[in-house]
Amino acid sequence: MKKTLIGRKIGMTQYICEDGTVVPVTICELGPCVVVQKKTKEKDGYDALKLGYLDVKEQRLTKPIREDLKKKNLPPLKVFREVEVFDSNLEVGSVINCSIFTENDKVMVTGISKGKGFAGVIKRHGFGGGRITHGSHFHRAPGSVGAHTFPAEIWRGQRMPGHMGSDTVTVKNLKIVKILQDKNIALISGAIPGRRNSIIAVREK
Repeated sequence: MKKTLIGRKIGMTQYICEDGTVVPVTICELGPCVVVQKKTKEKDGYDALKLGYLDVKEQRLTKPIREDLKKKNLPPLKVFREVEVFDSNLEVGSVINCSIFTENDKVMVTGISKGKGFAGVIKRHGFGGGRITHGSHFHRAPGSVGAHTFPAEIWRGQRMPGHMGSDTVTVKNLKIVKILQDKNIALISGAIPGRRNSIIAVREK
């Protein structure tokens, strides 16, 4: 089973390796995560761990979540994710931190990409646009979007202007360059989706 942790994207920097090479890295806070629920095939139909992350004020939680955490003697937590059961010894209340990963581990990171608001087809899809000179009145518009007689409608999936960004994006084949266990910090090679302090999930490849 593949190890998974919830964390936050802190920012980007450079890391100088022992051989002098400079690697662009993303600073990520991974954990500590608390096991909130352990689902089993007998009771729930499948095996999974529900992890909680990031302390929050109690009054900011809905009553069902607040009462469930109180019943299990767990602190108020803001973010919850279901992951594979990667360690059968983990029980409700167990705390997991970045020590489950080691340096040079290959991981995939999932996050929410930056929102760009409403965008036209040139910015959103990379359309070329029309000529700027010689009296042309066609510059940044999408152009023809469908035939007239048949099908007399716009095809589903037609690339058009609309909301850009804020999508769930997974980046694969990244490497953990350095782990600072005392601070729950991992330096992951390359760029990962999302703004600063956005929630991410790091999963073993």
